[in-house]
Order: sequence, then structure tokens, then C-alpha cells
Amino acid sequence: MSLPAKTPLLDQVQLPADLRKLPKSALRQFASELRNDLIDIVSVTGGHFGAGLGVVELTVALHYVFNTPDDRIIWDVGHQAYPHKIITGRRSRMRSLRQGGGLSGFTKRSESEYDPFGAAHSSTSISAGLGMAVARDLKGGHNNVIAVIGDGSMSAGMAYEAMNNAGANKNRLIVILNDNDMSIAPPVGAMSAYLARLVSSRPYTGLRNWAKRTAKRLLPRMLFNVARRTEEYARGMAMGGTLFEEMGFFYVGPIDGHNLDHLIPVLENVRDTMTGPVLIHVVTKKGHGYAPAEASADKYHAVSKFTVLTGEQKKTVAKAPTYQKVFGESLIAEARKDDRIVAITAAMPSGTGVDLFQKAFPERSFDVGIAEQHAVTFAAGLASEGMKPFCAIYSTFLQRAYDQVVHDVAIQSLPVRFAMDRAGLVGADGCTHAGSFDIAYLATLPTWSPPRSRSTTVPARSAIRAAKARAWLGRQRAGRLPSARAG
Repeated sequence: MSLPAKTPLLDQVQLPADLRKLPKSALRQFASELRNDLIDIVSVTGGHFGAGLGVVELTVALHYVFNTPDDRIIWDVGHQAYPHKIITGRRSRMRSLRQGGGLSGFTKRSESEYDPFGAAHSSTSISAGLGMAVARDLKGGHNNVIAVIGDGSMSAGMAYEAMNNAGANKNRLIVILNDNDMSIAPPVGAMSAYLARLVSSRPYTGLRNWAKRTAKRLLPRMLFNVARRTEEYARGMAMGGTLFEEMGFFYVGPIDGHNLDHLIPVLENVRDTMTGPVLIHVVTKKGHGYAPAEASADKYHAVSKFTVLTGEQKKTVAKAPTYQKVFGESLIAEARKDDRIVAITAAMPSGTGVDLFQKAFPERSFDVGIAEQHAVTFAAGLASEGMKPFCAIYSTFLQRAYDQVVHDVAIQSLPVRFAMDRAGLVGADGCTHAGSFDIAYLATLPTWSPPRSRSTTVPARSAIRAAKARAWLGRQRAGRLPSARAG
């Protein structure tokens, strides 16, 4: 299929270096062409969609301001990176997305030098970015490192571990918080954009650094600390971000992530003036610029092939009920007979079938966010008090909580049941989501005799049970691959 017509600016851009030759006045049209190209591509291939629509302007601004690939851009999770792929030399191959021998649906180091770090699971970008920044400084380099992380990914503890370390190390690192759910930011407008440009500008940062050096030299330590905190909290009151300031980041924002006139000056200021770790708070909307996605409850997070004019998705008729539907309905039936049954998921209720359970038993259903480690130990705590938790987590996501499965469940023989979705081969999402190691990493765990306690417990063989169940389902599904939905 030929590339869509009427993209004169996009047709001129094979690589980001070509984008940087365009005048700033042309970038709004370029972003519009890029969004239309993305819509056309995903209507043919299916895949992740809403997140990519939401970062079109941010992607354009980043590649326009920063000298990629020398400057590193790390996309957390990577399912929002389709616009990034289009303008980094892969436009002609975009219709091979998520197919055998085609482009990955996520960032992938072996695919392009513009993908400095592969990501298909969330909350790794700041850790990886800090590692790159430290390596740069050790080698005497001067390039920028930018980690783009969504507000959903900020629910994982690893992101805060990385920020804590970055704030202590003081290496130059730029973190862009893509707040696409309005869960953090108040409404943004001209005033917040002005303040963001002001506090990131050379005059402000120069004056601030001079005042800081002068105060440190002339004031007693106690008064200096009071002055420093007063300045931080004053900016926090005007703009927000006190939490990030306390973690050692210089906070800028919030700014409108769909307004290039706001984005580009702030990014240029940060590029040219800032030292140490900086966090830029950008507010975007998933599905932005495509009405059917904007109107959808999940903003078209992931879609099958669809009709561009209406947004109607072309779904095949299933020959059998999905695993998620069978699991959700079966758990509901058991929960009606036993009020000790609870369900836990880590930010994937619809992908695991827990959304069905949520509707029937909202008070006994728990979505803990992208926090698999917490989910497992939370389930263990429930089990220790006699509850019967069912922990529904994708196979490869559960790998992130292996320590908790070992220490908090298996060793203590607590009866936690793991419903491991996406075990075995998963097709389009590729190796990052294929549950190839379930039996290997779970069936080796021991079953320990439980200690006597006031809770009623039984020897737990949950890990082995889960592995055997998945193996049985794999045999049942021989000859076909399950549908894949990424996290």
C-alpha cells in the first residue's frame, strides 16, 4: 500500500536531521501530517494507538530541539513510539508493525540507533537514563539524555528509586513526565506556560545560581537551607512539583504538550541552561487529534484494524470464549459462594478479566497500578489473614515480582493463586511479552510447611499449579496463538 497523499512536509523528512532544517513556523503543519500518517498506518496494522496520538507534538519538539541520535531519547514502555519511528528512518516499514520480520511495536536497540534502550515493560526509563548520563560523564561526554515517562508508569516503585538516585547523584538528566490522564496536573494555560519558560530561562537560572552561591558563602548553613527551601516551595506553590524538588529535581511545568509554541522554548531553555536533574511536566491527552479515540473510554489504547472515517474496529469473530472471559466469569461464580475470594491486578483489569470481577464485586477487587511487587506481597498479606486472593498478572510482568513470589508467598506457604495471562507465545507483542519461562522459573520453587498461626492456611503450591494450568491451556490451544494486548 502506498504512503498517504498530502504530506508534503513529512515527505521531506527521512531522519530527524531533516526535521531540524524546517522553520519553526512549519512544525504545526508537520505535526498534523505526522498524526494523519499515524492514523492511516495503524488503521491497517492495528496496535497501540492512543498513546502515540497523544505524543505527536512532544515527539516533534524533542527531535527538533535535541540532536538525536547523539542526544538519547528513552521512551518508557515504548508503545507511544510510533511517531518517533516514523521520523527516524522507518516510515516505509511502518506497515510491517508487529508482524514476523517486521518492526517491533516497542523501541528496540537492534532496530535503530535512534532507539538507545529497548522498552516494552514500564518504569525503566529513568534508571536507564541515569545509567547513560553517568556513563557519559565518566567518559567526558556532553550529550543530553532525555527519559519520557507517563504518569501511569510513575505508579511503579522503580521510577521513584531511580529519581531518588538521580537526585542524589546530581548528574545532568532530563526527565519528561507525560501526564496524559490529568491525574497530576491542574488545567494548564498561558500563565503556566509563561512561568515554565521563565524558570527555565537563562536569566532566571543565572540569577538563581548566583544567589545560591552568594547565600552559601555569606549565610550560616541553617539560614542558607531555609532560603533554599523557601525558594523551592515558592516555585512549588506557583507551579507545583514540590515532591520532585524534594527528590533533587528542578521542576518545570506543567505545560501544554500539544502546543509547540510552549514546548519548544522550554525544551531549548533546558537544553541550553540547566545542570543536574530536571523534570519537565507535560500535559497531553491520549487519542488527541482523532475524534473516535478521544471519545473512547480507553482512548483507543490498543486497536485492531479500523476504518479511519468512523473508527469502527474490524474484529474477527472468536471461535471460542477468551481466556480472560472464562477466568473472570469463573472467579465471579466462585466468589458468590465464598466471600473470602478477592481479585488483584496490576494495572491490567481488562487484559486479565478482572474488570468483569470488578463490576460484580467492586469492594473485593484491587487494581494496584503498575506495581507487581506490591501486588504479590499485598496478596500474601491478604492470604495470611485467611482471605483467598487471586493475583491476575501477565506472565512476563510477574517476572518483576519473582522475589516476592519466592519470599512472601512460597517460603511462607501462603495460598495465593496466580492467574498468569499471556503465558506461552503471544504473537504480535513479541519476545518481551512471551511467557516462555513460566514453568522454568516457577515450578522450581519449593513448597514449605506452613507455621501454625491463628490464620487458616494450607500448604501452597500456587506456583506449580499455575505452571501446570498454563501448560494444559497451551495444549488446548495447540494450533493457534492467543490474541495479544500489551501492558
